Amino acid sequence: MARKKTITKDQILNAAYEVVATEGFSKFTARNIAAKMKCSTQPIYLEFENMDDLKEALFDKIHHYLSTEVFPVEHTGNLIVDLALNYVHFAKNESKLYRALYLEEYGGGQRMQEFSYNYFSSAVKQDPEYSALNEVQINSLHMGTWIVATGIGSLMTSGIITPTDEQIEDILKESIRTIMEREKPIDIR
Repeated sequence: MARKKTITKDQILNAAYEVVATEGFSKFTARNIAAKMKCSTQPIYLEFENMDDLKEALFDKIHHYLSTEVFPVEHTGNLIVDLALNYVHFAKNESKLYRALYLEEYGGGQRMQEFSYNYFSSAVKQDPEYSALNEVQINSLHMGTWIVATGIGSLMTSGIITPTDEQIEDILKESIRTIMEREKPIDIR
């Protein structure tokens, strides 16, 4: 008679998410995830080929969470301001996860930047206010607002600044206006 699985793939993913959200990617190990579930590492390797496989599944879970729960929240009606404000709120409200994903050496780094750009680009192309922009302009707009939002988010998570949403909106609107007025969009690659 085969043993019944007591720990599911979802439970492992949730535990992995908890480890990263509270301790960062440097603690993303089978042992730490198993400890979070109060079990051995065996269930992890029954469900996932290796830790890279688990990390891929975790990024899928995180991308789904960000694209359905975090980024689409409407505040001002201006798509780009709302996206940047949601990014800043994420940085402030889930600072450990934000740092792990966007700022940590072992985290998502380039992968999260690509995810964020693809999400941003897709959303902007569907918004009538920005639908006529070309790829260079979209890239420029993303880079500019992303730098500003990352600066605000990072400074807020460090407790260095505590701007109101209205102040953040004003900074973002001014940044967007400046970027849109440029003759030659910036392309930092």
